[in-house]
Amino acid sequence: MKVGITGIGLTDSSNKIIKKDLEDEGISTFTLNQKSKLNQFDCVIVLGGDRGVRNYFHNIIDLKTPVLGINESESNGFLAQIDLKEFPSYINRLKKGNYTIEKVPRLGVKIDGKDAFPVLNDVAVFPSKSAMLMEYSLRVDGDEVWHDSSDGIIVSTPIGSSAYSMSAGGPVIFQDSNVFGIISVNSLDVIRRPLIVSNTSLIEIDEISSRLHCEVVLDGIDRFKVSRIVEVEKFPPPAQIVRMKKDSTAISALARKVKLAEELFNMPPSSKLLLKILEYEGAMTQKELTKKTMLPDRTVRMAMSHLLEKGYVTKKVSIRDSRQKIYEISKLS
Repeated sequence: MKVGITGIGLTDSSNKIIKKDLEDEGISTFTLNQKSKLNQFDCVIVLGGDRGVRNYFHNIIDLKTPVLGINESESNGFLAQIDLKEFPSYINRLKKGNYTIEKVPRLGVKIDGKDAFPVLNDVAVFPSKSAMLMEYSLRVDGDEVWHDSSDGIIVSTPIGSSAYSMSAGGPVIFQDSNVFGIISVNSLDVIRRPLIVSNTSLIEIDEISSRLHCEVVLDGIDRFKVSRIVEVEKFPPPAQIVRMKKDSTAISALARKVKLAEELFNMPPSSKLLLKILEYEGAMTQKELTKKTMLPDRTVRMAMSHLLEKGYVTKKVSIRDSRQKIYEISKLS
């Protein structure tokens, strides 16, 4: 068996840990680079949690080789279910092929007629500045559905429905459903409700306008300026994700989010913001959180102290740099 290894921030130390664990079981390992031919591998291991898996599929062309996502430390991921600490206990199953492969649909995106990379979670269109309305027309398969004025719009895959989409009031969609979700964010039309459309649909967000320019946000990572139209449709083939655990991603995500909502109703706004970023972006350092939130250092420290004290977030030593501490959402029972 041959396994390729790659991922966001793949360091010598984490690479050596994974390689040793695999090679002790007689599995050949190779660190991937841009020239690697993926068809020679039985599986690709991607480090960096959900964010690492999303980034991998943004940049890869050959999708025939299944991917096993791994978190740097204990974390409940949707695309990456296993953490580095527990990885050795799953190697024998990986070697025997004792796992399932989930085919995760992707969204193909065109921005003003130009192709962007396909995404796994969602495509969002927002004004470049918050607290500013955006006007647009929504068409599905050529028919206009609505003309809206809102904070923005999100188009989500089933696996992305428990992320940003759900936070904006969208439904959780089970992973085997052949549909996409469309959510208007804080529409001025109080009766505006999320839509569920077939994943064979062509979704067009057209006549986009705002006081300032608008942006397309792909998987919560990259932003692209848009002048007029965004086209979204299913992008073949689907990503292939190795599943070692039987629990349903959709059900688990919903249960955790409901529990969190009940417990954290009175959480300070700054703490909610940190928690949301850690949920979507994965483990981060305090410096990264400060840059991402644009909050003062003191506010981030106080918010993080609250989250640590309540047990919502854990602090660990970064595998990439032992001098740094990383913060991530705790596992919920």
